[in-house]
Amino acid sequence: MSDLAALLDAAQTGERRPLARLLTAIESRSPDVRPMLPQLFAAGHGAHLVGITGPPGSGKSTLVSALIAEFRRRGRRVGVLAVDPSSPYTRGAILGDRIRMMEHAADRDVFMRSMAARGELGGLAATTWIAAAALDAAGYDPILVETVGAGQSEVEIARLAETTVVVEVPEMGDEVQAIKAGLLEVADVIAVNKGDRPGAPRAARQLRAMMSGAGGRFARKPPPIVITTATSGEGVAELADAIDAHRSTARSPTQSRERARNQVARALADLALQRAASAEGWDATLDAVASRELDPVTAAERLFDGAM
Repeated sequence: MSDLAALLDAAQTGERRPLARLLTAIESRSPDVRPMLPQLFAAGHGAHLVGITGPPGSGKSTLVSALIAEFRRRGRRVGVLAVDPSSPYTRGAILGDRIRMMEHAADRDVFMRSMAARGELGGLAATTWIAAAALDAAGYDPILVETVGAGQSEVEIARLAETTVVVEVPEMGDEVQAIKAGLLEVADVIAVNKGDRPGAPRAARQLRAMMSGAGGRFARKPPPIVITTATSGEGVAELADAIDAHRSTARSPTQSRERARNQVARALADLALQRAASAEGWDATLDAVASRELDPVTAAERLFDGAM
């Protein structure tokens, strides 16, 4: 048995330190992770994967902390992946959103992990989906994934999560920003946070009006909109109810197959890039594109054909 397989076995018994070491290996892209992926995914229990996204300053981390408390009251073991911006020097996570969740640090049934985005677009780390699978195997359900909060690049979370919660704030012009970013298009549940502000009911009404006329995937049923105040816990139980209610919808055959397609497509793209970068002619091809002797699409086609 490999070292990582032994860590997985220990994590499945509830031990936290082996799980932390396994997540470190996953995030650092250890070559030992690849051989154990079949075992890792076979060990899953079907945890509900919930994405929490929204503009910076919307109170995502405080809301996640409030959701942890609510799910714990319901007897659930909660896993959290907080994806932070990366240091340009160490490539490690900065900001440390877990600081806002420290009230749960002593709870053995809550596991929180900060992950560095490491330059990845879409508000997620490249290994987030594997880390989520490890938490699932360790028996945490739900698993809350909080994105970086970079506004218009946040829609990638919808490809990973079963339920995507978009967090908005009143009186900040975020309704318009959400439209620009396409965030409303990926929302399964909308939380208007900081509901103690005077503009919260108005913001919720505006969002309901927008969603009712949005068409597309919301033509038949717009997503629920819940007003929350994370600092006091107001509305958090209703938000947890909306998340749980969406779980069955998220697991329809159509939705499950779409997520599978997204996961395989991402894996194919990563694999193709890895093979192309190690193929003969990589450096020469890059030089040819840099000198405008070759266009990027033709270059990619040649590298892809050579790598395959």
